[in-house]
Amino acid sequence: MTAGRHRFVILGGGTAGWMAACLIAHRCGLARAEVTLVESPEIGIIGVGEGSTPQFKALFDELGIAEAEWMPRCNATYKNGIRFRGWSDRPGFESYFHPFQGELDGHTALAFFFNTRARRTGRDVPAHPDRFFLSARLAADRLGPIPGRNFPFALGYGYHFDSHLVGEVLRDHAVGQLGVNHVTRLVKGAKHHEQGDIAALVLEDGEELTGDFFVDASGFRATLIQQALGEPFESFGENLFNDAAIAMPSACDEGPTSCETVSTALSSGWAWRIPLTNRTGNGYVYSSRYLDADAAETELRGHLGQLDADVPARRLSMRVGQVRRSWVRNCLAIGLSQGFIEPLEATALHIVHATLAGFLDAFLADGFGPTHRDTFNTTIHARYEGIRDYIVCHYRMNRRQDTQYWRDNAVNQHLSDDLKAVMTCWFQGGDLEAAVRELGIERYYAAMSWHCLFAGYGRFPDKLLPPEADLPLADMAWVDRFVSGCAMNFPSHDALLARLEKAG
Repeated sequence: MTAGRHRFVILGGGTAGWMAACLIAHRCGLARAEVTLVESPEIGIIGVGEGSTPQFKALFDELGIAEAEWMPRCNATYKNGIRFRGWSDRPGFESYFHPFQGELDGHTALAFFFNTRARRTGRDVPAHPDRFFLSARLAADRLGPIPGRNFPFALGYGYHFDSHLVGEVLRDHAVGQLGVNHVTRLVKGAKHHEQGDIAALVLEDGEELTGDFFVDASGFRATLIQQALGEPFESFGENLFNDAAIAMPSACDEGPTSCETVSTALSSGWAWRIPLTNRTGNGYVYSSRYLDADAAETELRGHLGQLDADVPARRLSMRVGQVRRSWVRNCLAIGLSQGFIEPLEATALHIVHATLAGFLDAFLADGFGPTHRDTFNTTIHARYEGIRDYIVCHYRMNRRQDTQYWRDNAVNQHLSDDLKAVMTCWFQGGDLEAAVRELGIERYYAAMSWHCLFAGYGRFPDKLLPPEADLPLADMAWVDRFVSGCAMNFPSHDALLARLEKAG
């Protein structure tokens, strides 16, 4: 440390690296921190992640970057949530929408909870989630998530975007507004202090880039956290089968711009569909144990109606799991070097932001010290497992029997105790909201999300349980009026995007 300033060195650009540069410089300030990001122009980034949760909005809000400033530049659109298609074959439940939670959901969520519990205890009442939540209506009608000024209620929403361009926006903000140093050099390795901490990054010509603290954003290579510090990697392969992906773009859909991510079940995984203003992002996340890359690409092209198209496809491998500890000695791993849970719920950047925010809270509270390191590591490790469990539940609850992949997922017994408890509560007709709260897992996915998953698949007990006496039921006429009335206050998605373009 020199003259009271802590020297942070970030290895790797891309969205994760530049998020780290922005947040560290923003929260610490030039008086307390000197931030340097080093990346090689010879090493590309994966860059196919094109969706986010509302956590990404919190990042831009904290940095003071307005939507009109970054969204048009990144061909971005709004995301009201995720639609799952083909994960269940039960009539009436072939598709469902997972909304982001917002202020108004409190008015209808309890009605949804009551009806799903009534449905689980023998009553024939409406229990599909789409009818209960405003975000589902907005997505269906292609309305944007920001209402007129006369409607003072906030919705939770995310974004779709070009990840390469988002990285450029964050880079320009970090360098131009926050004073971050940008070094474009190839890093060959790391040099250690005698006690084991990292002392410097060794560049291609032997020059050393010294620092006090290092952030590993080197992707799946995990150059610092694993190669230099030897931190073990914990695989989620037994829980989540998918380990590969095919990605390729297509033209924008005709008509109004969609404001939802679509996840469609295919033979050995699922295909994403993400609308941008200049193209549609597509991909197939699958398991190489059940399908090879050639067959996966053919299936994706068939799904998109592009069997004869000359559009190139990218083939990617995924290492699903997490390092045992994210903060080791004087190094923090973020992004793919820290871990990866498949992109079904678009949680990658969510975890990056949560990791950086938690790290900075802990680090700065101790005056740039490690006092809170163990607590931080425990918290982040649990977050990965909590998100993993919710995604595992999508596969465990699937209602398909057409391929061995889906049959094996439906009987997968590699489940955490928390996930087993949630499933037991649901199928025994219990109070799922109370169970999620008592397990302490609502910080990862709230009860509303768990209800949407189970009910969205139509996974109600095969053997009806005795009806519960005096259980309140939803007034569906009121629910319909409430959702429809609220939706009238929201503009079309395209009108909202045009407003951003004009303002920018």
